[in-house]
Amino acid sequence: MKIARFSHQDAIRYGIVDDGELVVLAGDPMFAGFDTTGERVPLGDIALLAPVIPRSKVVCVGKNYADHAAEMGGEAPAEPLLFLKPNTAVIGPGDVIVRPPQSHNTHFEGELAVVIGRIAKNVPAERALEYVFGYTAANDVTARDLQASDGQWARAKGFDTFCPLGPVIETELDPAAVVTTRLNGEVKQQGPITDMIHSIPAIIAYASAAFTLLPGDVILTGTPAGVGPFDAGDTLEVEVSGIGVLRNTARDA
Repeated sequence: MKIARFSHQDAIRYGIVDDGELVVLAGDPMFAGFDTTGERVPLGDIALLAPVIPRSKVVCVGKNYADHAAEMGGEAPAEPLLFLKPNTAVIGPGDVIVRPPQSHNTHFEGELAVVIGRIAKNVPAERALEYVFGYTAANDVTARDLQASDGQWARAKGFDTFCPLGPVIETELDPAAVVTTRLNGEVKQQGPITDMIHSIPAIIAYASAAFTLLPGDVILTGTPAGVGPFDAGDTLEVEVSGIGVLRNTARDA
C-alpha cells in the first residue's frame, strides 16, 4: 500500500494511492488508522508533500554499503555508524534543495528510508520489523567540504533542505529493491538493498538500544557507491524500486 501526504484546496491530508487517484483518509494513518472519508482525488490535482515529518529525529547510518565505504577511503564499520539529522532538514518531492553559502561542495546520497510506526526502545532484531510503518526514498544531502573540515557530521548533514523524503510511504518493501540516483537524468548510483552491511532489523535494534525511536522517526539506511557533487540548477532523482521517484532541484541560497 502506498500512502501519500498531500496538499489539496489549502489543506494537508493523507491518502492511499489507487489507480491514479488518492483515496482520502480521515487522518494521519500512523495514529488514526485507515478509515476513509469516501473522497477520491486525482493525483494531478494535488501537491505531494514529504510523506512524514519526524517528530524528533532522522537517524542515519554511515558507510553501510562496502563499495561506498571504499570510495570514502575507509573500512566498513563493524557496527552501524549512527548520526542524526534534525527534522528541520526534511523537505518533500518537488521542493528545492538549497546549497548554503558555507559550502562549495554539496553531494547527493540516495538511500532507502525506514519510517518508524511505534515507540521503540531496546527492540530485539527478530521483532524489529513490527515497529516499521513503511518505507520511502531519501537523499542524504551532504556538504562534503564541511564534513571534512568539521571532523564530525552534524553541520554538514543537517542544513535546512538536506533531507528530501518521498514521494510516498510504501508499507511493503520488496526485499530485492534497488536504490538508483540520477543527476540530470544520468545514473550515478545504483545498488540493491541486499548489499547493505547492516540489515534493517539490525539497525533498528542497534539504534533503539541507544535512544528511543518515536512514531514518525525516520532511519536512513546508507548509500551505495557513486556519491558526487551537484550544482545549482541540477535535478536530482532518487528511485527505490517499488516505492517511486523522489525528485528535487537545487539552487544556491
